[in-house]
Amino acid sequence: MTAQQPDSTTPDPLSADLLRKMNAYWRACNYLAAGMIYLRDNPLLREPLQEAHIKERLLGHWGASPGLSFIWVHMNRIIRAQNQEAIFLAGPGHGAPGVLAPIYLEGTYSEVYPNKSEDEEGLQAFFKQFSFPGGIGSHCTPETPGSIHEGGELGYSISHAFGAAFDNPNLLVVVAVGDGESETGPLATSWHSSKFLNPIRDGAVLPVLHLNGYKINNPTLLARIPNEELASLMRGYGWTPHFVEGDDPLTMHQLMAATLDRCLGEIHGIQQAARTSGEATRGHWPMIVLRSPKGWTGPKEVDGHRVEGFWRAHQVPLAGLHNNPAHLKQLEDWLRSYKPEELFDDAGRLIPELKELAPTGNLRMSASPHANGGILRRALRMPDFRTYAADVGTPGTTRAMNTKPLGAMLRDIMADNMRNFRVFGPDENSSNKLDAIYAVSKKLWLCDYKPEDADGGELAPDGRVLEMLSEHTLEGWYEGYLLTGRHGFFATYEAFVHVIDSMYNQHAKWLAICNEIPWRAPVSSLNLLITSTVWRQDHNGFTHQDPGFLDVVVNKNPHVTRIYLPPDVNCLLSTADHCLRSMNNINVIVCDKQDHLQYLSMDEAVKHCTKGLGIWEWASNDQGAEPDVVMVGCGDIPTKEALAATAMLREAFADIKIRFVNVVDLFRMQPAGEHPHGLSDADFDSIFTKNRPIIFNFHGYPWLIHRLAYRRTNHANLHVRGYKEKGNINTPLELAISNEIDRFSLAIDVINRVPRLQATGAHVKQRLRDLQIEARAYAFENGIDKPEFDQWTWPL
Repeated sequence: MTAQQPDSTTPDPLSADLLRKMNAYWRACNYLAAGMIYLRDNPLLREPLQEAHIKERLLGHWGASPGLSFIWVHMNRIIRAQNQEAIFLAGPGHGAPGVLAPIYLEGTYSEVYPNKSEDEEGLQAFFKQFSFPGGIGSHCTPETPGSIHEGGELGYSISHAFGAAFDNPNLLVVVAVGDGESETGPLATSWHSSKFLNPIRDGAVLPVLHLNGYKINNPTLLARIPNEELASLMRGYGWTPHFVEGDDPLTMHQLMAATLDRCLGEIHGIQQAARTSGEATRGHWPMIVLRSPKGWTGPKEVDGHRVEGFWRAHQVPLAGLHNNPAHLKQLEDWLRSYKPEELFDDAGRLIPELKELAPTGNLRMSASPHANGGILRRALRMPDFRTYAADVGTPGTTRAMNTKPLGAMLRDIMADNMRNFRVFGPDENSSNKLDAIYAVSKKLWLCDYKPEDADGGELAPDGRVLEMLSEHTLEGWYEGYLLTGRHGFFATYEAFVHVIDSMYNQHAKWLAICNEIPWRAPVSSLNLLITSTVWRQDHNGFTHQDPGFLDVVVNKNPHVTRIYLPPDVNCLLSTADHCLRSMNNINVIVCDKQDHLQYLSMDEAVKHCTKGLGIWEWASNDQGAEPDVVMVGCGDIPTKEALAATAMLREAFADIKIRFVNVVDLFRMQPAGEHPHGLSDADFDSIFTKNRPIIFNFHGYPWLIHRLAYRRTNHANLHVRGYKEKGNINTPLELAISNEIDRFSLAIDVINRVPRLQATGAHVKQRLRDLQIEARAYAFENGIDKPEFDQWTWPL
């Protein structure tokens, strides 16, 4: 592999002495990276290597590690020379040894974990814990100081980096992008993030596209196209690419140092021009393409097969060491090639002349407070959510758009928190009735403008509302923003929230581990509003009808997950206020944006949301008696239909006793021992009874409620109605009928399950069936629901 100069006129920036030291520091990193994969004892090879020193199970990834530590070592020089605040994100999480090694060498790891001290004993403990039971995983997990991104080729590294850079004007986020990772959809879209970086108020992101040529056992696409084509691709995205490539370490050090100097000069030039003029324009930011061999400096061949520079270097280059003396000897030769005796003193500490190459204090990337964002987090200045309340007189008789007052509340939150709060949404904030926020902050836009954009475009170079038609990129920005100590709110259509399923999963796992790490300060919760919901997708049809994200949410750690289904405006406002004040949770709020019936005054809503579920006395008539049936609404449309069914039943059967329950906090359905919000068995039995039929009308898939409540006393009498994958271009009521969550189906269900009504209710059932048929026929004929059904209000 030949080396390419970044600029033929650039002299070597490293003196001979500094070059020697930096290469030695990098050798120490590579020694540690290999050591943590293989060694459980004899950490400095002060005796001949034996099988007893080797871990029984060899887990970890060597291939990307040398390149990652190479970038880290060079960033340390920049940080020291310029007092530059910086953090480091490793996109290829499979190269974690290359990140853990410099973190240990600069002392942060020992500060956070004193038993991993900077001596021979601590080094042994550091090696043994890696990919070992009771230790740490093989990615840049939450246990890794300085990490806000676990990596692992899911494609979120660049979007996380930009989230960290937003509103951090002095921060440089260096992100190593794996070439395998670059084949993912989220990563490909995230290159556009540079168009949303305001050089006046934001920091900078420096991507280093690390092309080592291979994935697990295949070539990578970007490594197999010519530099000219790759440069055109990056320029097309709006970046200015710089190439550093080769395999000779000393030459590569000089090339990397010169290129970093040039890139930092370009970054500071863009920022200075904008900050001096006060005009924020889109910068063509620099990025680096680093081509180095996979498994650089490792074994070149094993058993006659190429390893360095090939996919066989991806994980463990030398396996089967036990009962294989030849491999054991090759491993020892490899480890000794780094000359650990020259790098560590008698006590096992990095020698002083190398130790001084690292930054100190919070300038160390591993110790940056930006990578432990809870330290920097400041509580939001919050308005009184009660001032946005809907005026509710008689319950169930007035209508309002549920999300519109929330938009006004978000507007005022943003106005009072213009440096640490942003709103994210994929081109949908106006559609979701949150457009009041534009009164204080437009949509961020740094691309070209057209005259017509002034007419309702709501675009501005200093906007704080981030809209892009990529849920992946938005979610990544949002997570990076939260993890570095700020706050935000994300609204998206229910049909498309599945796009970020894997991102939700990873963030939930990250938070769950953070809850177990004392030095990780809590960060603001991720608040996700799901709107444009399944029951109001009559215009988009079947493909847009999917409430299944809730099933995904329930899979994750109960100490992190929260699901709320507020039935009206005031419950939504109370819920949003609670969520925006919370920490270390993922709060999923499901609430449709259209006109809906309003039920509770603000005082009633606060009490109801605080309880999470409760009996609506005004809709119940079982006071002082046992109910014949418990009718439950969970979600806005299911609540309306359950109330309508209750009204019809009470009109048809004068003596029927119905208890009406509404559920806001879905996890109240679980036992207290399974979720922090779970209701005690005694309270659950009191509300839902021990032996009466429960008709539960649910927003999502019906089996989810059974999953949550299967251990409850009265589960055998729990009958859940929800979405059953039946839909098309339906009117709202017709869609409800198709899935049997409509008022007629619910009322018939009650008649079928209350023993004394099974015979006497036959005539009522027939009338209900007739009404149901009439509703369908009217919709097919007129394209809308019959007004008496659509505009129904609570009559009692």
